[in-house]
Amino acid sequence: MHRILVFLACLICPSVLRAEAPPNVVLIISDDQGWRDYSFMGHPAIQTPHLDQLASESLVYTRGYVPDSLCRPSLASILTGQFPHRHGITGNDPVLTPELAKLPRGTAQKTSEYAQLRTLYSESIDEFPKLPGVLHDHLGFVSLQTGKWWERSFSAGGFSHGMSHGITGSGGRHGDEGLAIGREGLKPVEEFIAESTRNQKPFFVWYAPMLPHTPHNPPQRILDKYLSKTPHVPIAKYWAMCEWFDETVGDLLAVLEKRELTKNTIVVYVTDNGWIQNPKGGEATGFERAKRSQYDGGVRTPIMIRWPGHVEPRRDDKHLASSLDLFPTITTALGINDPTLRNSLPGINLLDGEQVAARKHVFGEIFEHDVYDIARPAASLKYRWVTDGEWKLIIPHAERVPDGVVELYHIDEDPDERKNLAASEPDRVASLREALDAWWKPE
Repeated sequence: MHRILVFLACLICPSVLRAEAPPNVVLIISDDQGWRDYSFMGHPAIQTPHLDQLASESLVYTRGYVPDSLCRPSLASILTGQFPHRHGITGNDPVLTPELAKLPRGTAQKTSEYAQLRTLYSESIDEFPKLPGVLHDHLGFVSLQTGKWWERSFSAGGFSHGMSHGITGSGGRHGDEGLAIGREGLKPVEEFIAESTRNQKPFFVWYAPMLPHTPHNPPQRILDKYLSKTPHVPIAKYWAMCEWFDETVGDLLAVLEKRELTKNTIVVYVTDNGWIQNPKGGEATGFERAKRSQYDGGVRTPIMIRWPGHVEPRRDDKHLASSLDLFPTITTALGINDPTLRNSLPGINLLDGEQVAARKHVFGEIFEHDVYDIARPAASLKYRWVTDGEWKLIIPHAERVPDGVVELYHIDEDPDERKNLAASEPDRVASLREALDAWWKPE
């Protein structure tokens, strides 16, 4: 009789026969956003109520970093959990061959030869496990790519579903059809979540809209809020773009709430790289201190993790975090126990307080926009940097920056990195450089 009752219970409740279904995962990645450009980070003008709410419900690391301050390498690092010099995607585009460089401006990029070069470059990530693929292989996840995406079709990143088809599909350099997400609504995300829920499949959503990235063309209703807050229209437009992105985050979180998925979904936030808006507008957008730079204006970001009932909401203004930590944090939270995978990842589990407290440094690297030698990352390297949370050391790479100087900043007291203390702190420079060289010392 007991066996019969157990059998009937299994028919009524299939979960008796299998482990509890894993939580879903939503990864939100903003595009070109300064680390202070949120109201929860203290910005005096920008309004981000939905991100503020998310922060209040999350574990927030305000001293988060990305390893590179350029879109493509940064995104590839989030996907693989590896540094750019390791996964090979160090810039946005390959350098033109001498033959292609002879063609009229803009023509070379349309040739089949250049397409082949881009494909060859993109294939450098193929040897590495990708987060969506790992979630599928271990737990049966389905996954959706939306927004920014550089590496051919979405399937090359291990996604089961996606909006971007890459240079071998419908064309496009960094996302093609996927770039509509957010700016033109969230319908593909809503439909994917509905289908996944209907099929009782755990899902992973990569939401990486081209926001607040240029073109800075926010809705007029949002822009009107900011035109009176600054005399510079380009700055008002950028601020409005940040709020527009925030609105889309609110819409995405509302989809989860509507389907009663909030409690069973891990939501993670990070930005791909920083931004400082030039008051004059145009493309000269403060890159010397922001995007593409070695400074915190380019590489710093808040990192948030929300998982109701599992992750205690709190704000950590002390300890260091990296976007490289997201891969091991998510997989560990989901219970994936793969020692080979774990040992291959340089990041830590941000939900493990002991690991976070034991971390001594976060490292990063800055490369040229274009890749000079696909097989040799150091050929494009400009700077390496390391921070211990209080101090930050920047070392130029002589091959690309022959006139560069060593820079040391006390970022606790000088967050904008304006006072170079390298000459007056030689012992600290030596100590941090030793750690930097132990991490990666390029030839």
